[in-house]
Amino acid sequence: MSINKDAFLRYKILDNCFRNPGKRYCIDDLVEICSRTLIERNPNSRGISRRQIYNDILFMESSEGWQIDLLKTRDGNKVFYRYSDLSFSINNLPLNEVELNNLKTAAEILSHFSGMPQFIGFEEILTKINHQISIPNQEQVISFDNNPYLKGLENLPKIHNAIIYKKVLRIEYKPYNEDKISVIQFHPYFLKQYNNRWFVYGLNTTKNKEDWNLAIDRIDNCSDSSDTFKPNRNINWSEYFDDFIGVTKPENSPLEEVILHFKGITGHYILTKPIHGSQKAKWLDRETLEVKLLLQINYELESLILSFAGSIKIISPSNLTEKILLLQKASIQLNKE
Repeated sequence: MSINKDAFLRYKILDNCFRNPGKRYCIDDLVEICSRTLIERNPNSRGISRRQIYNDILFMESSEGWQIDLLKTRDGNKVFYRYSDLSFSINNLPLNEVELNNLKTAAEILSHFSGMPQFIGFEEILTKINHQISIPNQEQVISFDNNPYLKGLENLPKIHNAIIYKKVLRIEYKPYNEDKISVIQFHPYFLKQYNNRWFVYGLNTTKNKEDWNLAIDRIDNCSDSSDTFKPNRNINWSEYFDDFIGVTKPENSPLEEVILHFKGITGHYILTKPIHGSQKAKWLDRETLEVKLLLQINYELESLILSFAGSIKIISPSNLTEKILLLQKASIQLNKE
């Protein structure tokens, strides 16, 4: 059983009521005080029901909860609730199994942000948390798609800070197709992760281009520059990636309608995990899903199509069909050598 924030708040309220030596609380009192607090926090809240409070009490009494020892004293038609020991409080108890599991999941999630500036110094806290919440025979139940061995991750915090605090960077960069290192005065604007790699966009003063794209794993060195930062004025980053897949925006490339046919189980996969935000799909028959996309054709789209070889047919445009055929022939020839 998971504990959401409203449930935890109710447990705290009930705990305070049960240990109050100056007042007795019946079920109606508990419903009223819990509802009032919830509505104060959220005006749209409808409060809480008697049945929910009864369930909350049962949970607090259970082994999954805190195994509270609760006196239930009848007075007329009402039953009043109070701890047997008024010095008792759930705040004074070790974490129960439910809380431990929730905290462990949260720690696993946060651990994947290590290295980001907001989490510098957090690794030590996570280590302490993981030590405290060690659960015997507890198997790992969550995993993330990331690459902790990616070269250049140590530069990520510096680049992120440069974006936040508007600093120019002197970047030593080695492109894939060149042996020499280029030195770039770079005004960083935006970070994007794609396919387990990080990319930074910004102004390359040599090229005078505001959406210059650098792969972080190709950065050899990154240091502060004394140049005056030039802010981004022309690009809306929330919309910039809408017309293409991945990180490569083709220069002066129009939007094109791409029609693809996916066969068999691949069609079901594409239906549940769309290729692009413009995707429109319909079944032509039990085995063929037709997908229409409106986007710029780039390297990432071509790579994606190639990854579905054997279960995809390109209907249009013809130039995309020709390009994929050339790539497939090159691959076949390479494997023959």
